[in-house]
Amino acid sequence: MSTGPRIILVGPMGVGKSTVGALLAEHLGLTYRDTDADIVAAEGRQISDIFVDDGEAAFRQMEREAVARAIAEHDGVLALGGGAILDASTRALLAGRPVVFLDVDVAEAVKRVGMNTARPLLAVNPRQQWRTLMDARRPLYTEVARAVVDTNDHTPEEVAQAVLDALEPPHPPGDSP
Repeated sequence: MSTGPRIILVGPMGVGKSTVGALLAEHLGLTYRDTDADIVAAEGRQISDIFVDDGEAAFRQMEREAVARAIAEHDGVLALGGGAILDASTRALLAGRPVVFLDVDVAEAVKRVGMNTARPLLAVNPRQQWRTLMDARRPLYTEVARAVVDTNDHTPEEVAQAVLDALEPPHPPGDSP
């Protein structure tokens, strides 16, 4: 049984959780895990197919279970799906953990993922949907996060370093790092 992930990344689609998570894991000599990938592997189908075939509520139940399992089992770097924080029990599981909210604005998200990808919650009017999702989710991301890292106009390497810096415990005055 693990003590839980060393770093947990949350944030919207297109923010770079997967890329930054893999970089952090490599840098720290840890393993990387993504709860969306866990769901795809367990179900044998893409998340967009789960949304279409089973509905969002069924997907959210799978996501809730995947997050709880990953927190219990994984001691490396963990990335959660963009909507995982919608669930109150998931937010409770994240309390007191090293959670970092990777933030991005809509213009940057569009540059990164385009808004024509197979993302089920962006099927109609992607820019407006993205803004609506972020208006609802931003307070929840902030609630669970120990730190917020802005990813706008930053390389994945810069974001990974900012995450490490944000989670590093402060040094007492006169104490060298």
